[in-house]
Amino acid sequence: MTKSEFVDHVAQKGDLDKKEAATAVDAVLGVIEETLARGGEITFSGFGKFHVADRGAREGVHPRTGEPIQIAASKVPRFTAGSGLKKAVKGG
Repeated sequence: MTKSEFVDHVAQKGDLDKKEAATAVDAVLGVIEETLARGGEITFSGFGKFHVADRGAREGVHPRTGEPIQIAASKVPRFTAGSGLKKAVKGG
């Protein structure tokens, strides 16, 4: 599903016009992005948790040359599914 299709579904489910739904979706995504950029986390009970994880430095292999390279440590966004979402996906 693309963002445009997602906005259409939100508009339909929320009884909103498309412009209002697009504004709401952009606002939600913006808040999630800003919170993670500050190192925070967002938890939606039953749905899941967005958080930042540390990925340690490691050794990798250059795909062209096969030479070993050092990959620097970094912070990455993560999502952990909650019990309600897991249950919905499982079909139960």
